[in-house]
Amino acid sequence: MNKEDTLLQKRLIELSRTAYIRGIVTFSDFLNLNELNILHTTPKHQFQSPYETYGGYGLSERQMVAFLPDALYAFSKKYPIRILEIRPLNRRFCDELTHRDYLGALMNLGIERCKLGDIMVDGPQALLFAREEMADYIMENLTRIRHTSVSVSISNDFPEDYEPKYEEFKGTVASVRLDTVLSLAFPISRSKLTAYIEGGKVFVNGKLVTSNGYRLKEGDIISVRKLGRIVYDGVLSETKKGRYLTVVRKYI
Repeated sequence: MNKEDTLLQKRLIELSRTAYIRGIVTFSDFLNLNELNILHTTPKHQFQSPYETYGGYGLSERQMVAFLPDALYAFSKKYPIRILEIRPLNRRFCDELTHRDYLGALMNLGIERCKLGDIMVDGPQALLFAREEMADYIMENLTRIRHTSVSVSISNDFPEDYEPKYEEFKGTVASVRLDTVLSLAFPISRSKLTAYIEGGKVFVNGKLVTSNGYRLKEGDIISVRKLGRIVYDGVLSETKKGRYLTVVRKYI
């Protein structure tokens, strides 16, 4: 690990220690995929308290870690997260804003990326997951994105089981290896997919996977940097030639 990764690991271990000694739940900031991989691959005995991860909804990519003392092991997801709804003041004249536009506007307010979770763009509006202490600041100061004037409010009716929009892909594969399943959702050459995997850009359930032959299990969530996320929904049937008809969901 490099210096930054080592420092992160030490911070996580210290949060675990604080939870154990003081008997309270401690929280990290939002972790990206690389940081979640550090968490998941750190030997469990180094953490004095068990942990859970959550990012505001079940399929979130950026997540916080909650370290739980034994007395509070039945923790009920009361994370310090606020869900903010960002809307244009005038839909008729708003720009077609992208994830990069929203993130850039937030960064220009001086907010660190680790204080922000997923940003989900849905047509002319977006949902933002943020640490609760940042909510008022964002609502007061995020008034414009590119040429579009916006308003920000807290969303109080966000469903826990929310699932982003997706496309479904079906196809036959010789095996349920990581590279063959990815080829269903991403129309690029097998050699490029191999480069993504071996280059450390593919994560399965938050853990870095660098082996093309990694065998997937039904329900696995696969994130590919700069390409997107899919869920492997398993094998539907087997053909007479021994191939497997499989299905994946690709989030838009």
